[in-house]
Amino acid sequence: MKNKRILTILLAVILLVPAIFGVSKAQASYPSFTISNVKTDETVTISTKDMPKNLDFKVLMGEYNTRGVGGIEAAQFNSGESGSFQVTINIPDALKGRAMISIRIESLTGGYYYYNWFWNKQDGGTWPPGATPTTPPTTQTPAPTQPPVKVYPSFSIKAVVKGETVTISAKNFPKEVVFVAKMGKMWTQGINGIVSGEITSSDNAFEATFDIPAELVNEQRIAIRLEAKTGGWYAYNWFWNNTSATQPTEEPTPAPTQPPVVKYPYFNIKAVLKNETVTIEGYNYPADTEFVVRMGKMWTQGINGIEVATFNSGTGGSLEATFDIPAELAGLGRISIRMDAKTGGWHAYNWFWNNTANQ
Repeated sequence: MKNKRILTILLAVILLVPAIFGVSKAQASYPSFTISNVKTDETVTISTKDMPKNLDFKVLMGEYNTRGVGGIEAAQFNSGESGSFQVTINIPDALKGRAMISIRIESLTGGYYYYNWFWNKQDGGTWPPGATPTTPPTTQTPAPTQPPVKVYPSFSIKAVVKGETVTISAKNFPKEVVFVAKMGKMWTQGINGIVSGEITSSDNAFEATFDIPAELVNEQRIAIRLEAKTGGWYAYNWFWNNTSATQPTEEPTPAPTQPPVVKYPYFNIKAVLKNETVTIEGYNYPADTEFVVRMGKMWTQGINGIEVATFNSGTGGSLEATFDIPAELAGLGRISIRMDAKTGGWHAYNWFWNNTANQ
């Protein structure tokens, strides 16, 4: 299919910002959309409402009464900062001529989705085999769907060998994340504690044994904490420093704790020198992280683009940088630019007009 999946996001400011998965509380409202305009066999425009911020969505279209499940991917868009906006999507070639078409949006992360349908060609349109309705159907607008419930890592104390080791039983941990075990005095929650080991959470439930640091072997009670090296996850508990397979329950185990709010890097285009350089202003960058900068054609988000530079984020936070535009992209009207961290999973992308100007 030659459909290039060109979409137009009708926003006051057109800005694509990164949509990296993060942990958040479920919101009270959920995304929905209505059909604003249809050009038969060409495009459909949807008007969204209550969209979560900064998430990537894909648009699927399919036969009548399928809810768009398993449909043809017609476009992708980012919800940006606005909860309500319009998106115009090309109708796939395979569905042209159909009387009615199902349309669906699904978030790439977070579990959000919504579906609807629209008349494409009410007079003389075709129907899939066995699907011709005897009367016009009612609008198939589902109730808003809540994203999956988020769970947070926690662990209990399974056993202790006084002054030597502590064994924990963990659950609800993210997979393939490196955690650092720290111990400290009681009531510290293990914050800034003594490092006693590392473990990679190969599964969401596991057991692990850590050595009690020499500085704490004479403490009556000890705080223990697991902190992820990336992603903001953590959990903490405490134990009696007595040899026992069952720990006393004089004080309650702390409830599982939500990781701190994680800010994700993004950048704006500050200036462009046509076919030569682009200058960006970045925000919320993690400290001391190596990034690779790539550029590519418009609508690619810079994925698998041409590598133009690498840099270290230093102290993190805000930064400004200028990058050369690859010769292979000179002459293009618009160019995608992307930054990928070598570790930690961070990324951000944007695009710019290839014209000499302050953007």
